[in-house]
Amino acid sequence: MTIRYLKGDATSPQAKGPKVVAHVCNDLGGWGKGFVLAISRRWPEPERDYRAWHRGRAGNGFGLGATRLVQVQPDLWVANMVGQRGTRTGSAGPPVRYEAIGKCLAALAGHASALGASVHMPRIGCGLAGGRWELVEPLVERTLVAAGIEVTVYDFG
Repeated sequence: MTIRYLKGDATSPQAKGPKVVAHVCNDLGGWGKGFVLAISRRWPEPERDYRAWHRGRAGNGFGLGATRLVQVQPDLWVANMVGQRGTRTGSAGPPVRYEAIGKCLAALAGHASALGASVHMPRIGCGLAGGRWELVEPLVERTLVAAGIEVTVYDFG
């Protein structure tokens, strides 16, 4: 099994059966730029859940490496994965945190397996988070693909 690459919109997953749309969020509670805008245009629930999750972070596991699924249709979920520290590039480099993304993807593999779902995503961590796909792709392969989960990565345009 390998990652399938398609031109298209990850918020409109091209597959039959249960599906999870996965994306990377920051650890600040900010939701307002990048792929999250496409998610919010289609479904209000993931943003609402993310903001509430962040507000209650003192006691609910919110933080780098955390993953939470939000059901948006009977056979469709959005995985909010906290894989970037802040929103700006600074002395510690870009906001992407590969270790956190790996942890998120491992949790996602468990969720997707339990749901019998395929996973759909943009090139996570490589937009505003500043990551490099050649470092993220092996994480996807070691977690999702190795678990036998169908993965489709969408390149917009």
